[in-house]
Amino acid sequence: MHRLPDTPPLHPAKVQAFVYRAPIENPVQTSFGIMHDRPAVLVRVEDRDGAYGWGEIWCNFPGVGAEHRARMLESCVAPILQERQWAHPAQAFETLSRRLEVLAIQAGEPGTVAQIIAGADMALWDLAARRLGQPLWRLFGGTPRIVTYASGLSPTDPQRLAAAKHAEGYRAFKLKVGFGEERDTANLRALREQFGPDTVLMTDANQAWDEQTAAHMSRRLAEYGPIWLEEPLRADSSPEQWRRLALASPLPLAAGENLRGDAQFDEAIDSGSFAVIQPDPGKWGGFSGCLPVARRVIAGQRMFCPHWLGGGVGLVAAMHLKAGVGHPGYVEVDSNPNPLRDLFAGPLLRPDEGTVTLPDEAGLGIEPDLAAAREFLVPHGYR
Repeated sequence: MHRLPDTPPLHPAKVQAFVYRAPIENPVQTSFGIMHDRPAVLVRVEDRDGAYGWGEIWCNFPGVGAEHRARMLESCVAPILQERQWAHPAQAFETLSRRLEVLAIQAGEPGTVAQIIAGADMALWDLAARRLGQPLWRLFGGTPRIVTYASGLSPTDPQRLAAAKHAEGYRAFKLKVGFGEERDTANLRALREQFGPDTVLMTDANQAWDEQTAAHMSRRLAEYGPIWLEEPLRADSSPEQWRRLALASPLPLAAGENLRGDAQFDEAIDSGSFAVIQPDPGKWGGFSGCLPVARRVIAGQRMFCPHWLGGGVGLVAAMHLKAGVGHPGYVEVDSNPNPLRDLFAGPLLRPDEGTVTLPDEAGLGIEPDLAAAREFLVPHGYR
């Protein structure tokens, strides 16, 4: 069993949330909903000596959810973190998870609670690594180079956006499907014709189909050679349904962004149904939860590809998570316009032939430009 690296003790004095909303010209479509703007909830944890770290909470859906998550962080997580000194970020993660477990049940919000804990955990690890003067990828025992793919190619003219991302240095591309058989197959065929037989393509159905439709669509899409089919079924489908689909599908299956907790990830790894496991460090686990999961994924001979679709702080965290464990796999970078990604992640969004090299600066290695993002800051109303 791999253990998490040692870190200095931390005693948070201040825990803050910052809510941003950036307008976009074209809504982002998925099979289950539309994003009319790009939200981000950043977390800043400051220690008693003035050192600080940054994290990000997943907040894309529902569209009104960002402000709520910020209030939850400041009302539920902050008081616990400020109570005492923590020997390790994982100790804080475990305590927060345990103490907020009943609240999550009572409020009917286990996902929201997991997300606010995850964002706080990211910030604690960034703080700890800054205190040590180490980049997170090195602290985790990895190397700085990762391979990226451009995700979020929508069903409307995906070739145009893919061409733009190719010009920026991306060499692998993921198409959203789940918009009708003919439209999905035509879009994937167009991408294959655009890039030729050797370019890596992926598909993501965002939980769009039932088992029969998923098996049929997998056979249709397989003709164009994507390396995986992501979330073709609802994430809460039974293990038996996933096993049947895995046997029927000519395409390898991918999932994980909507799993929470060690038990669910262990079940997914052990089931044999998934070739690719994709934890989202802003939805559950941060680094304390997702780093051990990543190592178990690799030990189980599955591909580890962290999920991320949000602002730039969480994206860079996903990059460090992947870099920290190494092995073949990809880090997702959303293709759609998002000033909150671009302002916070900066030069890491320009890969060299698909590859990004993370910086040697301590922690996440970035400093969010809050002044540049000021026009997108919105109040969230917690006192």
